[in-house]
Amino acid sequence: MIEVPPDGDRDPSGGGAYPDGRRGRRRPAVFLDRDGTVIREREYLADPAGVVLVDGAAGAVAALREAGFAVVIVTNQSGIARGFYSEDDYHAVAARLNELLHGAAAPVDATYYCPHHPDFTGPCDCRKPSLGMYRRAADALGLDPTRSFFVGDRLEDVRPALALGGTGILVRTGYGAEEEERAPPAVAVVDDLPAAALLILSSA
Repeated sequence: MIEVPPDGDRDPSGGGAYPDGRRGRRRPAVFLDRDGTVIREREYLADPAGVVLVDGAAGAVAALREAGFAVVIVTNQSGIARGFYSEDDYHAVAARLNELLHGAAAPVDATYYCPHHPDFTGPCDCRKPSLGMYRRAADALGLDPTRSFFVGDRLEDVRPALALGGTGILVRTGYGAEEEERAPPAVAVVDDLPAAALLILSSA
């Protein structure tokens, strides 16, 4: 599943987003988990009023985009499969997040979400740490996963980096502090999304 902000700059051939106008060039991305990474953790969030950005998150997104990275939110939303909220509820929350980011001049390039859970809907190829959402984003937006960063507060958010050849960064916000001790050696651990952005920009 995908949502793309309506003002995204896209290659008219359908090959992806190329803000510098050069067709065919694949660019690096920063794949961000949503809950606990971009916004404060709220278990099974269904109310747009509960959307609160992590301190400094909008500035981090803006800085990454300014540096030439595509910024893509990739989120598991098993609450849909569990019946805790509807897809309409999910979209209302996503719209509120987009509103906040646009208002801070920090829109994302796209959002991908998985509404499944294997216990309720059977297996899928999109639920993190599966790679389906990342591969779809790479194809649609012209991204190079091997030059990309994968940021989140759970190990399932950063493990795709190990499979796709990118760099994983675990943040301590959300559930990250609880998962830190189990992070693979190749995964960096930082305090929050602004710290992750600094690390990414310093290594670019």
